[in-house]
Amino acid sequence: MIIISAYLAMLGLVFGSFVNALVDRIHAKQSWVKGRSHCDHCNHVLGPLDLIPLISWLSLGGKCRYCKKPISSHNPLIELATGLWFVLSYVFWPYDLNTSASLVFFICWLAASVGLMALLAYDALWMLLPNKLIYPTLALASIGRVVYIFLSPNIAHDFLSWGFAVMIASGLFYALFYISKGKWIGFGDVRLGLILGTLLGTPSLSIFMIFTASVLGTIAAIPGIILGNKNLSSRIPFGPFLIMATLLSMIAGTSIINWYNSSILH
Repeated sequence: MIIISAYLAMLGLVFGSFVNALVDRIHAKQSWVKGRSHCDHCNHVLGPLDLIPLISWLSLGGKCRYCKKPISSHNPLIELATGLWFVLSYVFWPYDLNTSASLVFFICWLAASVGLMALLAYDALWMLLPNKLIYPTLALASIGRVVYIFLSPNIAHDFLSWGFAVMIASGLFYALFYISKGKWIGFGDVRLGLILGTLLGTPSLSIFMIFTASVLGTIAAIPGIILGNKNLSSRIPFGPFLIMATLLSMIAGTSIINWYNSSILH
């Protein structure tokens, strides 16, 4: 487990670096396929030593090697967060990875997680969930879910469960969007709910995810309200909290729900 976790941590750091480049290029309306990475300040093309995930930022003291301007601290944070996401997903994966269904879904989960990290970063920085990230991530999540269902013994039940999970994760946000005419929540969150419901796959986990995201969002907003920087009508990006709650729901949601049912309800 330790060796695989170490490999996944390094893989996560690499994909975290990719997320940073992807988010910057989409925001700048540049191709993420062509062209080389460059400094946002001096536009100097970055060399191999400038692109080592986390290590380059630390060794350069968070500054560009060429113009000495500061490199945003969100870059190493995203790299670390992606590495941690990969490791936690493996260590606490709720399904048996010895089965083909779970293994395929785990790989698609990691692939979709890269898209989720990009959506988290983009929404946190610019309060927007772009379709260029939403739809590819939804496709990866759907492939994983479909393969998992067809390799499992309860195909009809699992398809129905998936449908209800999506209805809860996305339908609730659509209702809020429709009732408020877009004032309470953006339509990007409705689309994001399609991804999250697909990844979680069960109604109970979708409900747990929304509840957890609401708690995380409330906790994050309280300091700003106390300090007077925000008020109850202030807009905050909800996507990052939904995405963090999805990870928590996947790795611990079932255990927490079972504990609640057995200990609290009884």
